[in-house]
Amino acid sequence: QVQLVESGGGSVQAGGSLRLSCVASGSIFVINAMGWYRQAPGKQRELVARIISGGSTNYADSVKGRFTISRDNADNTVYLQMNILKPEDTAVYYCNAHINSFDYWGQGTQVTVSS
Repeated sequence: QVQLVESGGGSVQAGGSLRLSCVASGSIFVINAMGWYRQAPGKQRELVARIISGGSTNYADSVKGRFTISRDNADNTVYLQMNILKPEDTAVYYCNAHINSFDYWGQGTQVTVSS
């Protein structure tokens, strides 16, 4: 079995920064992609950023230039550096990983940005 454990959420004022981390553990043979999604109250879950095994990344238009996704392959960890945070970034952020041909989700971490 595979587990994803997130950390790094919290509350910050607009313009501030946070860094999210997600560690994958368990019976891992191949990690094809890791990424972050978010879900705000009353809204659908949306992709924030994703990084595939070759290192290519893609971002939601709303976070381009402010968020950076990176990955430590040795530690099976993915990071999301979030800068210039806005109140509209407030959401529960979920780690997602495509491992051994299956999709896995973390438990979610709350990010709250106040104006």
